[in-house]
Amino acid sequence: MTRKVKTPDGRASRWDDHREQRRTQLVDAAIIAIDRLGHQAGIADIAAEAGVSKPVLYRYFADKSELHAAVGARMAEETMAQVIGPLMTAAPIRERVGAAVDGYLEAISEHPQVFLLVVQHRTEGDALSDGKAQFATTFARVIGDGLRQLGVDSAGAEPWAHGLVGLGLSVGEWWLIRETMSRAAAGRYLTEFIWHAFEGICQEYGVPLTALDQPTEAPTPIRKERKR
Repeated sequence: MTRKVKTPDGRASRWDDHREQRRTQLVDAAIIAIDRLGHQAGIADIAAEAGVSKPVLYRYFADKSELHAAVGARMAEETMAQVIGPLMTAAPIRERVGAAVDGYLEAISEHPQVFLLVVQHRTEGDALSDGKAQFATTFARVIGDGLRQLGVDSAGAEPWAHGLVGLGLSVGEWWLIRETMSRAAAGRYLTEFIWHAFEGICQEYGVPLTALDQPTEAPTPIRKERKR
């Protein structure tokens, strides 16, 4: 007897697509509510902004932490685009670092309350966990590629990348809360800190960081020990 094989009718796929679209709309509404009401906006506020009831909101997000995580992922995605784009352009390396820093500060200033929400709601779970990992992975690849292009040891790329993420979050939170400095000034100081940190690393390896000003095909890595 031949067994009939069931073929999918597409309904499950359509429901998955609908659910994902609806989640995206609810994240959009959450960002609007948080921008308008502040980073203490609650689930009821977000549901009202979306034009739904709290029970409907909970059909798409298990709890507030999951919703915050989705908002954090969106924030990280948008910020990443404004950082990595300038960093990968054809320009002197110091200008690229400065443009990337400015892109970061611009991104968090567009949604300051959203940024403060995802960095300050640590007691409910780290809403930026996935975003931080994505940033660190991307930075590690960029730093590693640069070090290999210089022909030096790239093993430190990953810890340095995680350090950059922590530095950016800390400075961004301070800048948005204290409001004691213009974006241009904060960007200049942050750029100088990052630049001199990596310039110092390259000096210890005996190569100039400005060698990355003119992108070339990466040479075969030559492992060099730091000067003692």
